[in-house]
Amino acid sequence: MFYPIGTVKPVASKKKKSAQGAPAAARIAELRDQIAHHNQAYYGHDAPEISDADYDDLVRELAGLEADNPDLFSGESPTQTVGGAAVTTFAPVTHAIPMTSLDNAMDEDELRAWGERVAKGLDGASARYVCELKIDGLAISIRYENGELVQAATRGDGRVGEDVTANIATIAAVPKKLIVKKGEVPAVLEVRGEVYMPIAAFDKLRAAKESENAERVAAGRKPEPVPANPRNAGAGSLRQKNPAVTAQRELSFWAYQVGDTRGVPQFDSHKDTLDYLASLGFPVNPAIVRVDAFAEVVEFCHRWRDGRDTLGYEIDGAVVKVDSLSQRELLGFTSRAPRWAIAFKFPPEERTTLLRDIQISVGRTGRVTPFAVLEPVFVG
Repeated sequence: MFYPIGTVKPVASKKKKSAQGAPAAARIAELRDQIAHHNQAYYGHDAPEISDADYDDLVRELAGLEADNPDLFSGESPTQTVGGAAVTTFAPVTHAIPMTSLDNAMDEDELRAWGERVAKGLDGASARYVCELKIDGLAISIRYENGELVQAATRGDGRVGEDVTANIATIAAVPKKLIVKKGEVPAVLEVRGEVYMPIAAFDKLRAAKESENAERVAAGRKPEPVPANPRNAGAGSLRQKNPAVTAQRELSFWAYQVGDTRGVPQFDSHKDTLDYLASLGFPVNPAIVRVDAFAEVVEFCHRWRDGRDTLGYEIDGAVVKVDSLSQRELLGFTSRAPRWAIAFKFPPEERTTLLRDIQISVGRTGRVTPFAVLEPVFVG
């Protein structure tokens, strides 16, 4: 799934501020407006206008400027908040426990720097880590009361999301009723995870859309947009007004966390919590591992960075979490993200294509511009 970028390692701004800081203030305001716009396009409308990498650059430039100009700090800055406001298509849902985002590490140095901050926050005590795949989907919170699915909501801005209960109920991977083999049925269990579209389902949807468009063009009608990637297709499918359309899209789900709970066993570790969710019938990603050494964390991130093409769904990074829940309490949160977790972002995917031709276009003024004709290739 695409997260707003944290402030793990702000980059220095290329713009020099004057003694009064006017250029910095203007650039900060400009960046905040741009990022807010892109957050709304991504979270509110499932229609991103720029790449993840370009978005990351904007947020990191803003973080650097804010670090250099603390007098211009704002708690409403995109570096301090999560996601975008929910649109009005669905009823708003206030999360009982906010759905925070994650700070990001863009390379191994930033990942190790986070590990050092964890060690410092724990006064040098050793920590175990749970390593997970960062699914490129849509974050969801699903609420059960007395074992029955009663509500599902998107992340939204972290505090208020959208009610997508009817659509979530069409996803086969999401339990509609909890089957508890040992112990009591929890009075309240909020399960958080990622809804995603498998690559095979995306290919099927894309082929169907292209076929429909061919028929539309043949009939003299305008073609409709074709989904660009599984993430956008999955998010758009989940937010359909008609649940029957969602049901046809073959969405799936991975659980990775609990939110609000009552009557749930008390666990000491995140891994034990995941095992509990699996025992209730929730799909938990089989690639998740618990490790003792930070070198194993780095190895996990590199292994899946190089091996992501072997999966039947898209990932855009790895997520590393401190396993001990008591150690998490010690580490706490920033205004927008836990200090006990980090997202290791993978570089953008690249594809090789063929140069078919070089052609020339002539403008109205007679200006000649060469352009390349490339073999179309899909980049997820």
